[in-house]
Amino acid sequence: MSEVKEKASLARATAGALNKLSTQQKNEALLVMAEALVQHRDELIAANDDDLQRGRTNGTSESLLDRLKLTEARIEGIAEGLRQIAALPDPVGDTLEVLDRPNGLHIEKIRVPLGVIGIIYEARPNVTVDAAGLCLKTGNPVVLRGGSAALSSNRKLAEILHEALDTTAIPRNALQIIEDADRASVDEMLKLNGLIDVIIPRGGRSLIQTVVQNATVPVIETGAGVCHTYLDASADPAMADQIALNAKVQRPSVCNSMETLLVHEDFASAHLARLAERFREAGVELRGCDRTRELAPFALQVTEEDYATEYNDYILNVKVVAGLDEALEHIARFGTLHSECIITADETNAARFLQEVDAAAVYHNASTRFTDGFEFGFGAEIGISTQKLHARGPMGLPALTSVKYIVRGDGQIRE
Repeated sequence: MSEVKEKASLARATAGALNKLSTQQKNEALLVMAEALVQHRDELIAANDDDLQRGRTNGTSESLLDRLKLTEARIEGIAEGLRQIAALPDPVGDTLEVLDRPNGLHIEKIRVPLGVIGIIYEARPNVTVDAAGLCLKTGNPVVLRGGSAALSSNRKLAEILHEALDTTAIPRNALQIIEDADRASVDEMLKLNGLIDVIIPRGGRSLIQTVVQNATVPVIETGAGVCHTYLDASADPAMADQIALNAKVQRPSVCNSMETLLVHEDFASAHLARLAERFREAGVELRGCDRTRELAPFALQVTEEDYATEYNDYILNVKVVAGLDEALEHIARFGTLHSECIITADETNAARFLQEVDAAAVYHNASTRFTDGFEFGFGAEIGISTQKLHARGPMGLPALTSVKYIVRGDGQIRE
């Protein structure tokens, strides 16, 4: 039996036991996991250093190395995510609806776990812990397949978390981490119907499309983030600078960072040269339209392909537009239904943008960097869904549940 099938089988065998646990038992386990991460942070950082060294040898970009890197502060942040999940209400068992039928049937619609969740992701070891915490809190066994770039980090995380779980009510086999870095292990996971109930991919466009196009197991699609910020004519210049810089520079390697800045022609004439210089000072390579390059001659020529690219790097497209309509058309063409923002003092334009833009999260006068389960108050997140079925946006605990109808009667039969 392959590693993938064996570990999926082990995870599935724990579903019944996991579903019987109380909220208190699950919360206690999460807190034990959090404390274990902090206690073993030196070992984690050492294992992570192995991944970083291998990445540098292989020519991995600095922005992707940043996604991979673990520090004491980041480990504490990951542990805090587990603590926050423990503090959140447990959705499992919640009654969503009650129906009393004329024939005397009493029907309750309640939340139940989704089942065994398979998560396929790339270079961010924090996903290992976030996903484990969210899935276990909601009574879902989880099979994790991280990228080869984080193999040493994930192995050490598995060791630490399994040792922690051995002291709790959660069976260690409810958390499985696939160590086989071969592409074939992904292909196998996608077709484990009957062992895995749902697959959630987290990563770039290529990974997500591979999963969506090849899986026979149901998929919750977490999309790539080609996110836009539109600076309207009435945008406050100081606010526009602050938000646009934050959206690109604060952490460019993540999916909610801005990839294209759209600028109203009037705002551009007055302010774009200054803003472009601030981006250059921050180490951002600009790729602009003809008007952008007139105002910022150091910008490279942008292409249609650039507009469709999720860089996850210090690269930004800049396009000057005639107004809101052109900005909306550009977003509709190149956006990935993730996060979009308008900076404006015009309430009418803001209302149009918020209503007309099709995305999981739309912003008025705030950075797209807030599209995140932690920032939304969900604790850690399993991903940001850009699809429209079941869940959309940052996926917290309720997104990892399905429903069941409990029907009570006293002898009714259907005529």
